[in-house]
Amino acid sequence: MALNYSSYLQLDRLLALQQPKSDPVEHDEMLFIVIHQVYELWFKQILHELDRLKLELSAGDLFGALHTFKRIRMILKTLVGQLDVLETMTPVSFTAFRDRLDTASGFQSTQFRETEFALGYKRPEVLVHMQPDWPGYAAVQRRLAEPSVVDHFLDFLEARGLEVPDGLRNPAPPRPTEPNATLQVALLEAYKTQPELAVLFELMMDVDEGLQEWRYRHVKIVERTIGRKHGTGGSLGVEFLKKSLFLPIFPDLWAIRREL
Repeated sequence: MALNYSSYLQLDRLLALQQPKSDPVEHDEMLFIVIHQVYELWFKQILHELDRLKLELSAGDLFGALHTFKRIRMILKTLVGQLDVLETMTPVSFTAFRDRLDTASGFQSTQFRETEFALGYKRPEVLVHMQPDWPGYAAVQRRLAEPSVVDHFLDFLEARGLEVPDGLRNPAPPRPTEPNATLQVALLEAYKTQPELAVLFELMMDVDEGLQEWRYRHVKIVERTIGRKHGTGGSLGVEFLKKSLFLPIFPDLWAIRREL
């Protein structure tokens, strides 16, 4: 049989994956499933782009890195925009099928944790809420151990002649990227003397801001839908989500803004 649109995209399998649990089926459960499945597909694409970005940065490929950062920025904008669709679901509509989610929770998204870890926002403590036999758990562990985008960015800076202090790459134990005053001096000098790097830095800020915007919108939609209740599956809900608000991936790029 010749390849066609449906067989290439495996639409028969894809469109059979939306299986509501409510009985009789609540109308908005389909929207809830589709939105979250689409998010997981976008997370998959972001991870695909981040793997390429790491190679580009360590190879000193400035223009490749610019292109990839632009694509990631646009995907993040799309993720934020999709929350507008999810917000058409009222709290009453969600409550009608919420109990059917049982122990399932968005907090368990292994691909989102992979995305955080791959960027450099590494929090080993979130793994206690995951089970080793879950699909994707091994990938999360791998992302936690391997160099992040921040580490490859430091390779890029060093190759461009910037001073990168010892001990910044892939710290042990893993932890979120911390600001470093010495690195900030080098970044500030590069910002003022190498305009092509200023373009890169601004794109990195766009991506960082996009992730923070998505976190904020996500927190607000959870708060709007369930208030201060615990999340599904006993997850910690709004209060836990708020802890990661406004925590940057690239803290040094934010720190130098006051000197520009």
